[in-house]
Amino acid sequence: MTAQPPRILDPHAIPVIGTDAHLPPVPPERLQSEALRRRFADPPIWTPPIAGDGQRFNPQGAPVAAAVLVALVMRAEGLQVLLTQRTAHLRDHAGQISFPGGRSEIDDVDAVATALRETEEEVGLDRSHIEIIGTLPVYHTVTSYVVTPVVALVDPGFTLTLDAFEVEQAFEVPLDFLMSPANHRRHSIMLGGEQRQFLSMPWQQPQTQPHSQTGQAPFFIWGATAAMLRNLYHFLALE
Repeated sequence: MTAQPPRILDPHAIPVIGTDAHLPPVPPERLQSEALRRRFADPPIWTPPIAGDGQRFNPQGAPVAAAVLVALVMRAEGLQVLLTQRTAHLRDHAGQISFPGGRSEIDDVDAVATALRETEEEVGLDRSHIEIIGTLPVYHTVTSYVVTPVVALVDPGFTLTLDAFEVEQAFEVPLDFLMSPANHRRHSIMLGGEQRQFLSMPWQQPQTQPHSQTGQAPFFIWGATAAMLRNLYHFLALE
């Protein structure tokens, strides 16, 4: 049995070595619903810059298919990305920020079915509010998950019902914030004899936002979630 690579238990403590402010943000006109529909309907030929660390740090791990929903809520002020904070008692990724989603089940016909089912189970977002517009390339996690990000536009007239066992809370982050590399911080550390690097995108939630809680510290978006968001940035920034 192949040993798992050492895990980063406290990403907040890992030094920040810089940001990517030298890269331009995605132009606002590309962050509109119709522009996103067009981009996913006729995608450019591209390779995601961050394919994941699974094959590097755990090459012998048996792959586990999974999918997440990159839910873009169509608010009047602009598209918002729906994210969740996992509960602290979970075995994997406790307390971390993630997209709704999880491992595929035998009855799921494809990654879209997995993402829709898991989203409904985790946060109670009914699929009648969801318009699937496409997928991004798979992301390989160090825990051997092969994750398909399923991208969707979401009608804002929904009510969430969180699975209290898995989800501590749900919140929304403006898509334009996440698509600006000036907000992407780079971290680096030597761990288990290997150089490990990851991105973070800390977000302070306004108390006036849907699903907000008072006194909330900044959400620390990092790891696989940040990497998939960075891949979305490159996909939308391509000419």
